[in-house]
Amino acid sequence: MSVRPGFLAPIAAPLTAVLAAFALAACQPAGTSATAPADAGVVNVYSARHYDADAEVFKAFTKATGIRVQTIEAQGDQLIERLKAEADASPADVILTVDAGNLWRLKDQGLLKPVRSSVLDAAIPANLRDPDSQWYGFSKRARVIVYAKGRIDPASVATYDSLAAPQLKGRVCMRTSTSVYNLSLMAARIERYGAGAALTWAKGVTANFARDPQGNDIEQIKAVAAGLCDATLVNHYYLIRMQASADPAERAAAERVGLVFPDQAGPGAHVNVSGAGVAKYAPNEANAVKLLEFLVSAQAQGDFAKLNEEFPVVANAEVGPELKALGAFKEDDTPLAVYGERQAEAQKLYDEAGWR
Repeated sequence: MSVRPGFLAPIAAPLTAVLAAFALAACQPAGTSATAPADAGVVNVYSARHYDADAEVFKAFTKATGIRVQTIEAQGDQLIERLKAEADASPADVILTVDAGNLWRLKDQGLLKPVRSSVLDAAIPANLRDPDSQWYGFSKRARVIVYAKGRIDPASVATYDSLAAPQLKGRVCMRTSTSVYNLSLMAARIERYGAGAALTWAKGVTANFARDPQGNDIEQIKAVAAGLCDATLVNHYYLIRMQASADPAERAAAERVGLVFPDQAGPGAHVNVSGAGVAKYAPNEANAVKLLEFLVSAQAQGDFAKLNEEFPVVANAEVGPELKALGAFKEDDTPLAVYGERQAEAQKLYDEAGWR
């Protein structure tokens, strides 16, 4: 977690934010607003992303506009609690986070405001942004199947359904069902196939677990490479990062696995986004919109692709050799707003399936 000079200190937990908000409210004279003051030369960013690529994008934005970017980085839940506690005293202008499910939560809790921008509407496909213009995706990640070379024929794991097939009994590793990545995938399946089929799939995958759900995406890849299981689901860029890791053990693990974009003969691979919106009480709203529009510029889209191995949301944006090597793939076009709208239902079905 890092803080740009001159900005607020990061929070260690939601309780800290709540106490700070109470203290701030106590200092306000009765009948006055606690609205944070504007600064024409600044945009304040609350970010749940922790990538060097973002810092480079912000530097480029400052160079292009003269507007300084000041950030607070924390986990998504912490940022939500902070925003709620600060209310109209919040200095936040832009909220950045990963996964459309988290973006939907920000909107659902009234923490964002609509943005009217012809630049954003023209650059970002409709399924990758909020229908009410409260958040926009600016980089994409595909949820891919990683399999053990030599133990799995890639043709046998060409679909998400294949992870529920009896042939993979005791051979699948997964993150917990509470992972927002898994919740979004399940929400998409509910939307496309219905709750009954989605539950059947979850039960089938659960029956194939090699171990209890645990760990992050990199740990799933390492488990496949180590022979603890033979197939898993991860975001595509984790494997690319392991292939280029300074750690020889990570590079060796990456060599022992392969990657499949699922459902290429069907609806396409599940995709998600990192995205952003303007905070409800943004004191520097005009600067916030300028930053969002910069995020879909050729420079920013190229930085996300080359420095962080994320797919750009803008057509024909330049990408690095690692992403090019993966090749073109068909994407599922389910509107990402569904990921949040069906999030509670997705968790309920996972619970019913026994996927903890």
